[in-house]
Amino acid sequence: MNFLSLLVAFLIEQVWPLNPRCTVYRLYARYAVLLGRHFNAGESRQGVIAWLLGVLPWAALAWIVYYLLGSVNVVLAWGWNVLVLYVTMGFRQFSHGFTTIAEALRAGDLDAARRELGEWRGDSATEYSGTEIAKVAIEEGLIGAHQHVFGVMFWFLVLPGPAGAVLYRLALLLHEKWGTLGSDEYGDFGAFARRAFALLDWIPARLTAMGFAVAGDFEDAVYCWRSQAQGWLHPEQGIVLASGAGALGVRLGETLHHHGTVSFRPELGLGDEADVNYMTSAVGLIWRTLVIWMFVVALVTVARYLGA
Repeated sequence: MNFLSLLVAFLIEQVWPLNPRCTVYRLYARYAVLLGRHFNAGESRQGVIAWLLGVLPWAALAWIVYYLLGSVNVVLAWGWNVLVLYVTMGFRQFSHGFTTIAEALRAGDLDAARRELGEWRGDSATEYSGTEIAKVAIEEGLIGAHQHVFGVMFWFLVLPGPAGAVLYRLALLLHEKWGTLGSDEYGDFGAFARRAFALLDWIPARLTAMGFAVAGDFEDAVYCWRSQAQGWLHPEQGIVLASGAGALGVRLGETLHHHGTVSFRPELGLGDEADVNYMTSAVGLIWRTLVIWMFVVALVTVARYLGA
């Protein structure tokens, strides 16, 4: 059932992509703001309570609905899995901006590429060169694939019903809203959201990195993972980015021209500077990694069926 749920959810998303600003996410964003407004007093224990209220009831509800539908008809439970996966997981939730940037770079329109990248990231990219645009877009694409696809897939497969998919995706949203904010704004309130997501992401990040290594240049991917990942600002993301860069044979990280200054970042990967061709290669790497994951899930499904 899990393999078919994932496959159908991917196929539906390719035909009818879900807008990342859809009603479900806007309503949850309001709910998260409401929790922050009522619980945030700058202390970590209040952040724990708010996080538990922001994640666990919805994950439990996803499982309860799955269980109740399964007691009526297994097809209804399967349909619920597909629906939840369609909302929580998918390439098209992050790939539209990536594709538009690649098209603008291929056409030589740097201004359009900068505007699109700035809108996608929520931060100005007006001073980026063509190489920097491609580099940052690849970084965002690799992280987006991990967080929107592979991380959700892992927890969907681990926990019963679609509870794991909901757990991971909501933990990511609260990490982005609370865990990444500065101490002046949220104090220690967002610390638990940051730690909780890091814990949930520990295994998926490494499995994604391993998938990139298998789907690309394995030796360089493992070398970059081992030697470069810990130098990144967020080590878990560093694992994904270093492995992906090594698998592609491209250099990520390094300098960025931003707000009139040059930002220095650790180097990730080996080989050539990023360009639009490497953006295309990154898409291929992500798809090959997905095929590998789905193949493994299919094998496990068949083994369980034969064992039963």
